[in-house]
Amino acid sequence: MSVLDVRDLQTHFFTDAGVVKAVDGVSFSLDAGEVLGLVGESGSGKSVTGFSILRLVDAPGRVVGGQINFKGQDLATLSNREMRSLRGNRIAMIFQDPMMTLNPVLRIETQMVEAVRAHHRVSHAAAKDRAIRVLARVGIPSPADRLAAYPHQFSGGMRQRVAIAIALLNGPDLIVADEPTTALDVTIQSQILAEVQELARETGTALIWITHDLAVVAGLADKVSVMYAGRIVESGPTDDVLTAPGHPYTEGLLGSIPGHGRRGERLTQIPGMAPNMARLPVGCAFAPRCHRVDETCRAKAPAITDIGPKRGLRCFHPIVETEGAA
Repeated sequence: MSVLDVRDLQTHFFTDAGVVKAVDGVSFSLDAGEVLGLVGESGSGKSVTGFSILRLVDAPGRVVGGQINFKGQDLATLSNREMRSLRGNRIAMIFQDPMMTLNPVLRIETQMVEAVRAHHRVSHAAAKDRAIRVLARVGIPSPADRLAAYPHQFSGGMRQRVAIAIALLNGPDLIVADEPTTALDVTIQSQILAEVQELARETGTALIWITHDLAVVAGLADKVSVMYAGRIVESGPTDDVLTAPGHPYTEGLLGSIPGHGRRGERLTQIPGMAPNMARLPVGCAFAPRCHRVDETCRAKAPAITDIGPKRGLRCFHPIVETEGAA
């Protein structure tokens, strides 16, 4: 059984400007110990997908359709009380800003001990001991001493490590990480990525890593789903997708990575901008920016089709099809 099986997830925001279909028919699955990279430009719907899984979408947004099956249980049908018993326990989230997790006026010990005792009947001493072990695991030096510190006494990288430690406290089956290393310097980012990957392997925790950085996904994820305008436009094993992208959008993202092309070549630029989500075009949402567009693309939206083992693609004129024909 998959740890997470998302089917046709739809999350809409009902605004004065119209209905914004931030997540429009997203589907994917995740097994124990597996890492999924959810990538795309800002505004593509990847963060809203993560928030939807944990039922953290605020008004005027709401999940309007689809299933979020967590270990055989549809999260969309649970009461608020039942969801609270799962959040921070069986399902955890790491936010881009660690201060969305940490309370600035409470010591780290207080926050971590409460996170354990909210879900488990253990003594303060047992919860504290668990907190020390987890802090050590994410690379916090002198963890027993640092428990007495406040969040402002940590650097940005150390605060993010503490946030990751809180997510790991109760041994969750699933962690949703929403660009948690974006604001960190490259050295700290590399260390945290290596630690998270090792922890996923050791504990069997499934991980969704939300990012705009394909270079991060290349070294971290087992499989990748590329999102554009609220939909997954390409998915598959990470090596396959990054080595031979099938969608022009994926190709454009890869071409814009420094060092990805040959030495001396200019980086690829995807023309135009991401569409207004309240006024999407009739056909393929990527059509106004695509170099392979024709009238079919402008007339109707493509559906997801299988193009190989565990690979899906939403495109009328995929790149892999042309290469295969050649």
